[in-house]
Amino acid sequence: MKPSHYFFQTDQLAQLLGELQDRGYICIGPQVRDGAIVYDELHSIKQLPRGVNDAQAPGRYSLKTGVSLKFFDWANGAQAIKPLLFSAREKLWQSRQSADGKLSFETPEPRSKPIAIIAARACDIAAMKIQDQHFLQQTFVDPYYQVRRKNLLIIAVNCARPADTCFCHSSGDGPFVDDGADIVLTELESGFLIEAQSTQGEELLAGLSLQDCTEQQLEEQASIKAGASKQKKQLPKYDIRLRLRHELNNDFWHEIAAKCLSCGNWTSVCPTCFCHSENDVPELDGKSSGHYREWDSCFTQGHSYIHGITIRSETSQRYRQWLTHKFSSWHEQYGRSGCVGCGRCISWCPVGIDVTEMLANFEGRRGV
Repeated sequence: MKPSHYFFQTDQLAQLLGELQDRGYICIGPQVRDGAIVYDELHSIKQLPRGVNDAQAPGRYSLKTGVSLKFFDWANGAQAIKPLLFSAREKLWQSRQSADGKLSFETPEPRSKPIAIIAARACDIAAMKIQDQHFLQQTFVDPYYQVRRKNLLIIAVNCARPADTCFCHSSGDGPFVDDGADIVLTELESGFLIEAQSTQGEELLAGLSLQDCTEQQLEEQASIKAGASKQKKQLPKYDIRLRLRHELNNDFWHEIAAKCLSCGNWTSVCPTCFCHSENDVPELDGKSSGHYREWDSCFTQGHSYIHGITIRSETSQRYRQWLTHKFSSWHEQYGRSGCVGCGRCISWCPVGIDVTEMLANFEGRRGV
């Protein structure tokens, strides 16, 4: 029987990166920049955040030197997969006016070079599946997302040390990757366990120098998973989907709004949010303009502006819209909650609003 897991030494990580580059992939991986873990083009494993830990709390994020020399001993940064597939800003079409006054429209051909993302986490892969539903599995398929998704190879890393803001275990989306990646790594003290989850992943493994894993290494992996599943935060046990439907007039929305800045940070870092706006940008020649799509947020007043009326003019209404959509009405659209438990909205909220605590407050309340 062919084993599902193999082992390779830590110093062979460069071989994996080289194999990807030889196959023509642009490698995107985690790096330290401006005091945070960011994902950008990777040319050498020396760019990886080796020996780095993160500390996260409501409204707080920082990095520090760890006690080990592991490459992936941190939880997550602000963003990972979503910006690679759903671009923060892109041109959808170009309009031009000819000398005789006629208008013409050009649509750029969607193009994407093969990209391999290294160290994607379980929560981000779960979020990508939701994005796939929205952009690829509806009546109209988004061609820009589609071509990027087709050219994406995912090298995932199982989480070994979740942040204090993580709650993916209670949402059912982590800390280990069950499916959705091409290759999954588990970082051990002496190297990596590696597993292929797709045909592309199996082809990639064939080009690496691998060893059969031992029972001791599998036990170490099981121990890592058990430890990573013991997260400090979790979603409340009551039926969130049903309860929020009956809490639309609760005064607690005003209590939350007293803290919320409506800054939109939550939607910017959330790996499942997909709201966008579209606008035309005229060129200086006065004869052409570009039509752009860019990320938007339901926390802005303009998001609910229709024919001279702002539907959700108050912060309490915008917060209610976000929370009830994410945890309740999302089920009708995609068959599950829109939250994957990554905890980013907690860490990157400038006033430290904790979504798990906000939801817990509804457990003993009733709508007015």
